[in-house]
Amino acid sequence: MPDEMAPAPEPPGPPSLFGVTVRRAFVTGRIYLGIATAVSVAIAVVIGVASAAVFASFVPLLLPVYMVLAGMGGLMVFTSDRMKGVYEYLLAYGLTPRRLFLNAILASLVLVATVLGLALGVGLAVFVGRGNTVTGPLAVALALYTVPMSFTAVAFAATVGMYWSSVSSPREGLVSPVGLAPLVGVLPPLVTLFVGNAVGGAYADLAVVLALLVFVLVVLALIAAVDRLLPRERFLSSA
Repeated sequence: MPDEMAPAPEPPGPPSLFGVTVRRAFVTGRIYLGIATAVSVAIAVVIGVASAAVFASFVPLLLPVYMVLAGMGGLMVFTSDRMKGVYEYLLAYGLTPRRLFLNAILASLVLVATVLGLALGVGLAVFVGRGNTVTGPLAVALALYTVPMSFTAVAFAATVGMYWSSVSSPREGLVSPVGLAPLVGVLPPLVTLFVGNAVGGAYADLAVVLALLVFVLVVLALIAAVDRLLPRERFLSSA
């Protein structure tokens, strides 16, 4: 005889949207993704063939700028879903605004990892294949700046773009959150390089790391404050 006093099973929690969002981000942001892939791979290969010194000096600095374009798919999915009223259902189902933010940001970072891995893999293969070696300064530049800045710049652009989308009326073109996000995304690389160049000398690398860390903390603070700064109503369609 079944135990009539047995507790009822708990209802399932909110579904995971990560896999679906990543697939949609690849499709929705395919134009940005294609441009970023073509340009970043071409830069790495052409410069790697032309000059080892130029490759070591400029490729690590240029790649994060183009990674901002690569990661636009997550923001595009977020903006599209908000305009179409998708979040009315998701919020009612139990998802929080912070989780919606994280879902889009993580999808953007997957896009960046794909393009950055391809650009670095092909570029370094050509670079080493021509008889060059990965020197200590080049490895440090890639590890301390190129890779972390690529992810940080995209996370910063996506986060600011989602805030913009959540507090503004739907717009299209260059004045939309998606249109302005690439411009916002280049701020972390530009500011960080300016700080490192201004400090110079033995403390340049430390200044770069600290400046990058500031942008990471800004992104984390904005994500942590989503539920407090943006009420659920901000995520509903305003079309």
